[in-house]
Amino acid sequence: MNPDIALHMLGETFWTALLVCAPVLGCVLLVGLVVSIFQVVTQIQDTSLTFIPKLVTALIVLTTLGAWMLREMAQFSSRLWTSIPHLF
Repeated sequence: MNPDIALHMLGETFWTALLVCAPVLGCVLLVGLVVSIFQVVTQIQDTSLTFIPKLVTALIVLTTLGAWMLREMAQFSSRLWTSIPHLF
């Protein structure tokens, strides 16, 4: 296996990881920003106020997009396994 193939596989791995993680991270980031703005406006400094909405948001996104995420990871894994004989 030459370095170009290894770099291509590494890039594809990172791209797939970013694609799968982006919806959860984006939604949690947005909810965290909204809760932080709410805390600044109302001057409520409670740590559970930021944790619970983020947790609920992550669970909602995982339940709605979990099948798609699993399908993307399974397709990536099958592409990786089927390309192994061509590497050597």
